Amino acid sequence: MSRKPRSDNRYCLPDPLAVLTDEAIIAQIPRGSRVVDLGCGDGRLLARLRDEHSASIQGVELYLDSIVAAMERGVPVIQADLDRGLVGVADQTFDFAVLSQTLQQVRHPRGVLQEMLRVARQALVVVPNIAYWRVRLQLLRYGRAPKTSSLPYEWYDTPNLHWVSMLDFRDLCDKVGATIVTEVPLLGGRPLAGRFFPNLRADGAMYVLSRT
Repeated sequence: MSRKPRSDNRYCLPDPLAVLTDEAIIAQIPRGSRVVDLGCGDGRLLARLRDEHSASIQGVELYLDSIVAAMERGVPVIQADLDRGLVGVADQTFDFAVLSQTLQQVRHPRGVLQEMLRVARQALVVVPNIAYWRVRLQLLRYGRAPKTSSLPYEWYDTPNLHWVSMLDFRDLCDKVGATIVTEVPLLGGRPLAGRFFPNLRADGAMYVLSRT
């Protein structure tokens, strides 16, 4: 669930970056898994999981134009505001709950993360990293709100409500009682080569979480 309609290109990641991020997500999900995508947009990721990984899929989206686009791909979608919880979804219904580039856009990230771990055995979350070195350099050199490939918006025209670094996200996981099963620093949608100083070198990160 993005705060702006995903059919509006101002509020979508650039297509090449989105496709690469999808690839990174798909690599973490075993074939035949039950997957719910929270803020599924036009259903692109879920359609690939269904067609390429024989996954059982369900989308959740707020905006009607995105819901229609997902249904045109044959993706089942329910309309819901993530900040109000997944009412009616039973505990542990899914193997994976996916939330890609959306956690920083909801009003209550902690509650959304807890709800993900309620309805699924594992949560897969992708977030931009505000501690990326180019962000730090832009702030230091120009004193202006930063823009990167994973944060491509003007400050006055962004769906993001919160800023998060990799260190911040780890702290949030501790607060909600989540174990980080996998942490994958990302750069331009691809897994980052090397593991040294990831909070400085990565412009985003992907996490697979389970409940402690």
